[in-house]
Amino acid sequence: MEKVLCVDDDASLLRLYQIELSEEGYKVILARDGKEALKKFEKESPQVVVMDIRMPVMDGIETLTALLGKDRQIPVILNTAYPQYRENFMTWGAEEYVIKSSDLTELKKKIREVLDRRKKSTKS
Repeated sequence: MEKVLCVDDDASLLRLYQIELSEEGYKVILARDGKEALKKFEKESPQVVVMDIRMPVMDGIETLTALLGKDRQIPVILNTAYPQYRENFMTWGAEEYVIKSSDLTELKKKIREVLDRRKKSTKS
């Protein structure tokens, strides 16, 4: 079962991720901030990380940098309500950038695409 680590400080959004991504067949791991995400990343070894940018304790950009420092190959999808961060070079290490919505259709599509690309590259 593929593991998705979801990182967001919004508890209701984390519940939505848990429900909808579990229905898609993923094992969903939840974290409320970047610091918690790094601990869970080490323990769980997810195949993809979905993360907000604006969070307390450790924001998404700091967390992205730390995750890529641990594993350059880990695909990270930034899922944020702030489109202006797309132009910030600090976010360019992310595989995908999705604008937050309560409809997770686009996010689920991007997760599937990222995981499929990763499978193809590991087979080569």
